[in-house]
Amino acid sequence: MGDSSAVPQAVRTAWQNHIERYSGLPILDLCRAAGRQLIVQLPFPAAGYAPALRQELMMALGPGGEAWQVEVTWHVPAATPRAGFTPLPGIAHVVAIASGKGGVGKSTVAVNLAAALHREGARVGILDADIYGPSQGRLLGFNGRATSSDGRHLDPVVRHGIASMSIAYLVERDTAMIWRGPMVTQALQQMLHDTAWGELDYLLIDLPPGTGDIQLTLAQRVPLSGAVGITTPQELALDDARRAMAMFGQVAVPLLGIVENMAFHVCPRCGLEEDLFGHGGGARLARELGIPLLGQLPLVKRIQELSEQGLPMVLAEPQDSATAAYLDIARRMAGMLAGAPAHALPEIIISDD
Repeated sequence: MGDSSAVPQAVRTAWQNHIERYSGLPILDLCRAAGRQLIVQLPFPAAGYAPALRQELMMALGPGGEAWQVEVTWHVPAATPRAGFTPLPGIAHVVAIASGKGGVGKSTVAVNLAAALHREGARVGILDADIYGPSQGRLLGFNGRATSSDGRHLDPVVRHGIASMSIAYLVERDTAMIWRGPMVTQALQQMLHDTAWGELDYLLIDLPPGTGDIQLTLAQRVPLSGAVGITTPQELALDDARRAMAMFGQVAVPLLGIVENMAFHVCPRCGLEEDLFGHGGGARLARELGIPLLGQLPLVKRIQELSEQGLPMVLAEPQDSATAAYLDIARRMAGMLAGAPAHALPEIIISDD
């Protein structure tokens, strides 16, 4: 945060009502002055967003604003872990990406959010926590095996600037994981703790559908900064997304928001926009839970085609409107981690008695 007390009064007056849109923080709280230089430091990655914000702030200064040199930088501060949790070494934020129901495109959303954060300048990793049905290897275009440089830790597989680990990197491609719950949770913890992640601003955990052993182990043993719910608009998906968010609320994991995937389809021939799976379901769920709707994503054939090739849409089609939506959602998610307190449902105590 900046030292706004050192900011000249003329600048304070010009920016006094300016709230940064992604974090919800007053710009003056993020600003410090050094002579004629005004430095605004955002608490989330903003390589693509910073130039537009700088221009916005320059315009707000009005006549004579050119006398000031405005610089917009960013730095991701490490999260304060929840009581009883120890931070993972070198990792600022751990975020769970959950859906409750399969088939809503959660893994595709997760890898594109990781790509969006990377494109904004962040150091990003993704852990594929779906032991029975891993997807991230294919989505990142890797079908090889993980290695170990020191014989004790797994080397993360780095593709498109994103570090990743998946059970798919550790077993033969067609191996069926016929494991009971304790073996699954042990494998998850080993991939999380025994991977040499290095320094990361964000580690996204792509969860399997449901609210079973993996989700509960993660919520109770990993210092999660928050959880993001992925859903499609129809009630069938909303029911399970609601349960997934409720589980995180019950174990006091902050809820960062809802992403509505496949919210609409735009015909590539005529441009007609259709709500194939209903309309507004994600917004209704967000209102019901009292958390933000982080954004809506279209149903686009190009995303499917690129996913089959192991290319995140955000990196392969940088000018596409779907890419812009992913970038906006990633900034909102990162802003929630850095700004206003994330929402949590009332804690429910669960006993084995």
